[in-house]
Amino acid sequence: MFRKLHNPGGTELTVYIDDVAVPAEAGESVAAVLLRQEACWVRLTPVKETKRAPYCMMGVCFDCLAEVDGVGSVQTCLTTVEDGMSIVRQLGKRRLAK
Repeated sequence: MFRKLHNPGGTELTVYIDDVAVPAEAGESVAAVLLRQEACWVRLTPVKETKRAPYCMMGVCFDCLAEVDGVGSVQTCLTTVEDGMSIVRQLGKRRLAK
């Protein structure tokens, strides 16, 4: 689990990870917020369902995929948090809407 090295000083937002309110700082990535959680994994792999967490933090590895505001397979390392954002850990394969 990671932690912040400074106090954001008034720019705090609230995002919801699996329906749990979590503080975030304006301008940081969704992946950075996820890495600060006790359970820092983001998704389960489609085949073996092993836990994966953000790795490269620059959009190359695709280990940070999660559902953000109802959209699946979003690269959380490239997505900036917004107040009230809903983040859901992606479990296995992405489901297509019918």
